[in-house]
Amino acid sequence: MMREVHDMEDRPAGVRRSRRNLMKMGAIAASAMLSVATKATPAGAVPCATAVGCKCFLKGTTIRTAVGDRRIENLAVGDLLPTAFGGMCPIQWIGRYPFKKSDPTKAWVKDVLPVRIARSALGPDMPYADLYVTRAHALLIDGVLVPVRNLINGTTFALYDARALDELEFFHIKLDHHDVIYAEGVPCETLLDVDENAVNFAEYVRRYGPPMSKNTPCAVVLGCGRRVELMSRFRSAISPWIDSRQKLDIIRDKLEEGQGALLKQPELIA
Repeated sequence: MMREVHDMEDRPAGVRRSRRNLMKMGAIAASAMLSVATKATPAGAVPCATAVGCKCFLKGTTIRTAVGDRRIENLAVGDLLPTAFGGMCPIQWIGRYPFKKSDPTKAWVKDVLPVRIARSALGPDMPYADLYVTRAHALLIDGVLVPVRNLINGTTFALYDARALDELEFFHIKLDHHDVIYAEGVPCETLLDVDENAVNFAEYVRRYGPPMSKNTPCAVVLGCGRRVELMSRFRSAISPWIDSRQKLDIIRDKLEEGQGALLKQPELIA
């Protein structure tokens, strides 16, 4: 529902929001034109058409388990994890997605790079250490799943250039059902659908047979592509005068304004 903003005390913050979102709209439009004009893949990195859609944690990420926090690469099938919706659940499978530079002197292909979520980006000690996930990976924020790509702001949510690394390895955790686990203290989704892009996909097939398709997400997923993001930014830009923002717009604005957005932190289910 649309409403007029009439509180004059909010006007300075609202003007800053408007200016920020107008600048973001310009950046999105410029990026779209650049991607059309330049289709060459940067030299020196392994191209991967599936990297954009990967939903994974970078090696080294700390995952909450029934016996304390452990690095994701040290977890194993059968380990118990506390979840937001399904209680303690055993790990069914851990997918692995490694990438390696073809030329160590060159930069990584941008689509492979994870997003760095800075410590306390979502609230005090939330996360309690920098968290690195792929752009398609969703966080549970205010009761909905929000892909990280919709929250990138260049500061607290920013691409990690990984210039010092010649290899990147990502992992994702499959439970019996889609759920939310805790990475560096942040509620993050588990793997929804298994696909053959994982280097250990054959291991999953041997254990469980061909994966099912069209699994049901554990919560509503909010997200947007480039065109929809332009409209989202426009709604935020005019919100100081006419507020027709949708939930994703509000979550993103709160994060960019340093207000935090984990308004409905799920309780652990024992």
